Amino acid sequence: MYKYDLPSCARQRFVSFPLTVAREKSVPHTPATTRVEGELVFLGTGTSMGVPVIGCDCPTCTSEDARNRRTRCGVVVGLPEGNLLVDTPTELRMQLVRERIGIIHAVLFTHDHADHIFGLDDLRLFPYYLGRRLSLYTEPLVEQRIRKSFDYAFEQRAQQYAAGGVPQLDFVTIGEDPFEVLGARVIPVRLKHGRFDVLGFRFGNVAYCTDTNSISPDNMAKLQDLDVLIIDALRSAPHPTHFSLEEAVALAEELSPGRTVFTHMSHDLEHVSTNASLPAGMELAYDGMRIPLS
Repeated sequence: MYKYDLPSCARQRFVSFPLTVAREKSVPHTPATTRVEGELVFLGTGTSMGVPVIGCDCPTCTSEDARNRRTRCGVVVGLPEGNLLVDTPTELRMQLVRERIGIIHAVLFTHDHADHIFGLDDLRLFPYYLGRRLSLYTEPLVEQRIRKSFDYAFEQRAQQYAAGGVPQLDFVTIGEDPFEVLGARVIPVRLKHGRFDVLGFRFGNVAYCTDTNSISPDNMAKLQDLDVLIIDALRSAPHPTHFSLEEAVALAEELSPGRTVFTHMSHDLEHVSTNASLPAGMELAYDGMRIPLS
């Protein structure tokens, strides 16, 4: 465990933020956190319903293997200048506490579906730690959805409230062009998610492509020569907006990365038995799994 040093101006900035009454007693001056630089950490690896599914007593949902307990999808990428969170899944607070990740320096979004944005309110602590507003890297449609879903955080009057706490956020618009964040170059990869356009991202030789069932040839070219491909594999049967496991395996065989890790999985895929059926170099992710960046 270690603690990030706050900038020298942080204390003054805390005072200038709204909603900081009693901050001195309720919020630590520096966050305790584990170091994740050089790693990608899976916060969640489950589909939008999560695993176990409410009301289901199938073998996966009742399994005692922790790898079959899948919260909604998100990852933290440890970059040279801090921790980049990809998406704000519904269980974000519990995921970060579980992994002992106490600080997020920027947030990147793949798309605007509920299981990928509805943990956003849990970001409100990080501006206190950072001494600045937290940057969200989004496409315009994602920004629109966030502003609509969390309108209380962006109303002008909310910035003057004396208590209650709202996220202090700024948007940075991204598209399909590479961009820099936290000292690293990120390459967006356009993915089709049924009728929706979403983004995957390449960090060096590791690519994260959740929520997809089709990738164009031009974007397949961005996924060549990977050390690790992280790709959507919802279930065994075909699905209109997600790759099935068979389809994801075929895609991985076409791209031939050094290692393939499947994510966004339903209760249809039991961890041990599914892993045993996969080709060499392929495996299911699980919540808390860490892989090195390269």
